This record gives sequence, C-alpha cells and structure tokens, in this order.
Amino acid sequence: MDENSAPQTVVTTPSEAQNTVAPVYYTDAYIQRIDAMAMEREALRTKKPPVWPKILGLVMLAILTGVIAGGTYFAIERYVLPERTTQRETVDTKSEKKTNPTPTGTVTLVQSGKLNENQPVEVTAVDVSPVVDSVMPAVVAINNYATQTSYDFWSGKSVTSEQLQGSGSGIIIGQNQDEVLIVTNNHVVSGSSRLNIVFCDHTVAEARIKGTAASSDLAVVAVPFSELSADTAAMIRVARIGNSDEVKVGEMAIAIGNALGYGQSVTVGYISALDREITIDGKELHLIQTDAAINPGNSGGALLNKFGEVIAINSAKYSDYSVEGMGFAIPISNVREIIDELSNREQLTDEEKGFLGIADARDITENYASALGMPRGVCVQALIEDSPAVEAGILVGDIIVKIGKETVTCMEDVRSIMGYTRAGTEVTVIVARRTRGGEYEEIELSVTLGSYVDAKKQSEE
Repeated sequence: MDENSAPQTVVTTPSEAQNTVAPVYYTDAYIQRIDAMAMEREALRTKKPPVWPKILGLVMLAILTGVIAGGTYFAIERYVLPERTTQRETVDTKSEKKTNPTPTGTVTLVQSGKLNENQPVEVTAVDVSPVVDSVMPAVVAINNYATQTSYDFWSGKSVTSEQLQGSGSGIIIGQNQDEVLIVTNNHVVSGSSRLNIVFCDHTVAEARIKGTAASSDLAVVAVPFSELSADTAAMIRVARIGNSDEVKVGEMAIAIGNALGYGQSVTVGYISALDREITIDGKELHLIQTDAAINPGNSGGALLNKFGEVIAINSAKYSDYSVEGMGFAIPISNVREIIDELSNREQLTDEEKGFLGIADARDITENYASALGMPRGVCVQALIEDSPAVEAGILVGDIIVKIGKETVTCMEDVRSIMGYTRAGTEVTVIVARRTRGGEYEEIELSVTLGSYVDAKKQSEE
C-alpha cells in the first residue's frame, strides 16, 4: 500500500478474530511530520538562550562609559583646572607681598597622582640654613668640670680629682675690650671648678663666671681675648636680640645648641605656648613652650625666630614616656635687665668681696611657701656673732627676700651677690618677719658689708 494513500481500517469477522491476536493500526506520514514539528517547537521553547550576546552587550556598554568619562576628565583638566590654579597663584602672590619674605624653593605640584607638566606651581619651602649660618658663630658649647674628693684606701689619703660634670650651651651676647661675654643657664655652670668654652671653629678656651642669678636660672661667663687666637676672635659674632613680647603661638622657632654634648646642632619647630609656669630646681619660672627638640646639652642655647634673632634661652625639656615635643625657654625680654647687670659685674678677689654674716639658712621653695603660708626667700637659721647682719638687726627666723635690686630665692643668690659686691658697700636688705598674729611683714634694713677674708680668718681662729 502506498504510504501517501488514505488510511484504511481492517475489519475482521468473529471467526477471524478468533485466529487474530490484536488489531493493527496504521498512522499517516503527514500526521507524523506534524507531531515531529510540534516536538521541535517544544524543545526550542524550553532550551536556554546563549550567554555570549549578553556579555558582548556589557562590554560595549563599559567601553562607551569609559570613553564618556575620559572625555569629561580631559576637558576639566585641560580647561578648568589651569584657570583655577592661575587664580590661586595670583592670590598667593599678592599675600606674599604683604608679609616678610622667607626663603623659597620651586617644586612641581603633583595633582591626582599625575604630574601636571603644563602648570608647575611655586610653593614656599622652609630653608633655615641662612639663619643658621649667621647665628652659629654666636653659639658656643660649655663643658663644666667639677672637683671631687675621694678616699684612697691604700694610701689612707684623700685624693682630689676633676671630672666632667656636664655639658651645655651658651650665647655670645656682648664683648668689651678685654673679654667675650656669654649668657647661659645657671644650672649649666653651677658647682664648677673649671669651665671650658668650645667655639664653632672647635677651638677651646677657659672661662670664668662673671655673675649668676639662680632665681632666674641665668649666668654670664667671660672669656678673655688673650685666650683666643686671632682667627677665632675674628670669626665669633654677637647674637642679635629679639623681642619675646611680640612672639605669637604658631610662629616658627629654631633651636641651636650642644645637644647631648656632641656639638652644635639645629632643630626646627614652632612656638607651642606662652607664659608657662614651670618649676625647675624649686624655682618657678615663666617660660615659652616649643616643640623644637630641646635635649640635654641644649640648655643655655638660643631659641631663634625666622629672622635669626634670639627670642629665648633654651632651659629645659619635659621628660616623660608619654610626652613628646615639650621644650621650654626663658623669654629674652623678661631677663634683659638681669643679663645686662650680670654682664657689667666687676670680678672681685676674695679680699674685695663683701660679707653679710649668715652662718646657716634654709631655702623657702615655692612648694614649701605655699604649704606653710610663708614668703619665698632664704630663712635665716643661724648668724655669726658681731657680723654685719647682726649689727643691722637681722634676726634668726627672718626670711631674706631681696638684697639691693636682686630678688633672693635661695642661698646661692646671697653668695652670688656677695661675690660681686665690694666690702664696705652699704646695701638694702628686705626681710619678711613673722608678727605675733602669725603673718609676715616686710622690713627694710641697711647693712654695711664686711670683709670676706676677715670673716674667714676669724672663723679659723
């Protein structure tokens, strides 16, 4: 039978059905093709679409976005930023003309991680080398040698030796026909048997103490020109003194000194605070605070402003494991009169020195005075019989607060004043004496100083 002919149905008789297992059905080929086509459509409908068209679309979108962003960035960098940079430079140039000039350097500004080759920008760069070059010859190192006595077990005798007690710094603040004058801290020269001054050309000369003011932690030492070579004398300079009253917080500060005894070094920082109350060795001082590194050996060195003027004398550093950048310096304007007075003191021999007659005394420190309600000064514990102090009316228990123009805060102040005041000089001594009510009142006494040598002979007899 032809496969394209119409379908036929086979009919069987009952007798034939008995000899037949089952009927056979035939399906037309056209219907088979329709069914196959339906199955193919079902397969296409459930089949997942390919991924690569979507990936290609995302890549094209990213490329397009990058092109737009790059074009925008180029336009801003090419046309907008140069105009703004030019305006900013014009404003900076105008402001610079109104202020004091400082050393400048030219650098190329890096913007957004890319070198801007079209628009180099000038910025101010701090260079303190001109200041250092001009001031370094006015700053010296000071070595303090002290005499120590020890007992030699083998010989049974006392042995005297001289050892380096410490190092500090000093500032050349003046000179006369005979000597160079150097100001430093009193604690730098205290207890010395010999002082060596090291100038910036590394030459060494011996100095003597001109005068001290322990209450202000100041001292002036002198080096005779006879101790200096012609080259050293021509090289040294006198420092320029500034005005610490005009110093402002935030100004640049330059510290020069003999840090750690290694020789002159320079540190740079800023003025951190003014008029800090600091107690050093029982003395209350009002100091300038700076974050310029001040280390042991810097004491007595110079704290400078950007013009190379001395605005303070480096004095101390706050030392604590939790503290950084707290150095302190004595404002120069507060102590100029004291420095001038110390510089003009006459060096006296023992025969010429004056004598007051205090046998024993106790320093009334700030803490002690606050706790007991006493004035600061030197409390007289014992007096030498028939001494000028006794004749003038000074009593045991009196607190000496002033001799002449000098404020007295410790016994070292009294010794210093006697060291430069001639015997026979009449001086005014102000003492604080306790009244019956428990309060202290100041009494002014006139004392004619005796001779130190005479008093020493009497004590030996």
